[in-house]
Amino acid sequence: MKKNKLAIVSDHAGYILKEKLLRYLLKEQYEVKDFGCFSEESVDYPDFGHPLANAVATGEFDMGISICGTGNGINMVVNKHPGIRSALCWNEEISRLARAHNDANICSLPGRFISESEAYLIVKTFLNTEFEGGRHKRRIDKISLKMY
Repeated sequence: MKKNKLAIVSDHAGYILKEKLLRYLLKEQYEVKDFGCFSEESVDYPDFGHPLANAVATGEFDMGISICGTGNGINMVVNKHPGIRSALCWNEEISRLARAHNDANICSLPGRFISESEAYLIVKTFLNTEFEGGRHKRRIDKISLKMY
């Protein structure tokens, strides 16, 4: 089942890659909302990551793509939200496993450490890999914190 509604976000360090991925995703006929940022001017990634995570967590969007320099900062931000399972994906195999085993719903990219062609492959793989369920579902169910 193809998930067509996507949200994308970056900070200044990921801006150029975000713009390229946005054009690619639109060409591939995804419905995409750009949550910013909108230039290479220095910004604080939490200001952009939180709105994207809220939109994915509430079901407004099927999946998200987040980009910052290392991918770590924006990944930490979006993973603070209940229902978000964001994975830092720096190659195709990590991207595939993040979806197949972890049912990740946000793909976080290290904009300063991957090439444009690697980014396309990572995102394409992420969006086209289905969650395997089974033993992985049991593990996913244990991720959310419960009050005891």
